[in-house]
Amino acid sequence: MVYTSIDELIEKVRSEQKTKRLAVAAAADEHVLEAVIRATDEKIIEPYLIGDKEKILSILTKLGGNIDDDRIIDSPDVDDAAAKAVKLVVEGKADFLMKGLLNTSNMLKAVLNRECGLRTGYTLSHISINEAPNYKKLFIVTDAGINIDPSLENKRDIINNAVSALRTMGYDKVNVAVLAALEKVNPKIKSTVDAAELKAMNERGEISGCIVEGPISMDLAMDAEAARIKGFESEVVGDADIFVVPDLDCGNILNKGFRFFAKHKQVGIVLGAKVPIALTSRGATAESKYLSIVVTSAMV
Repeated sequence: MVYTSIDELIEKVRSEQKTKRLAVAAAADEHVLEAVIRATDEKIIEPYLIGDKEKILSILTKLGGNIDDDRIIDSPDVDDAAAKAVKLVVEGKADFLMKGLLNTSNMLKAVLNRECGLRTGYTLSHISINEAPNYKKLFIVTDAGINIDPSLENKRDIINNAVSALRTMGYDKVNVAVLAALEKVNPKIKSTVDAAELKAMNERGEISGCIVEGPISMDLAMDAEAARIKGFESEVVGDADIFVVPDLDCGNILNKGFRFFAKHKQVGIVLGAKVPIALTSRGATAESKYLSIVVTSAMV
């Protein structure tokens, strides 16, 4: 199965009627709480709100939200709020996390704490799920938020994280395009060398549950006709589910270009920890944060 839109995925989550428990770190933010209230009213989540309790209650009153008092945990310090959110997961009281009004680095510091965090031994990575008006299905861009200059081993984990997420969502077949500026290996261009090795890893069974193609340029990955004209044959052309970028700069620029110029709907999630983390920009809209909650709940 594949999803053609975020709305389609949301309807699938709603129809399953499986309420998930969410811990929100630094929850004293109007857009965050608006999203949480909506997802709670729809019975998608049961939230724990960790942050400045006085501010949280004030915002809830303003928005008309009704969250039980015992699910609001006072913690004005953002680092402490993140640690307490992680602790709820460790204790089995929450199924996944959400970043509220704090920096990503503060959130990940708690997640990666060696003594009481959520490490798995694998690389953490960020995925951006995109709904594009000119592409036939949802697709993932990774990594656009965490790994600055990922090694070959990091890229292997980045692929595995994204593939695992789609498998959890019900995908039977996952196509991975490892992007570069051209389709041939050039020893002077590291992205092409890494892409070819990742494809070889896939062929050897070291990366499983998907088909990996690379190096491949963006136009061929998205457009089968462009691939035909260039004489490039692959199962992935025009049908990619995951686009693996060479580095954070490339992913960040690509994602923002998609959002601002192409008007993509986007959902940001961090994978590779023991649970997924709904992660959006602090300046994101309530709608974007709601979408992030719902889509992340589908990966639990």
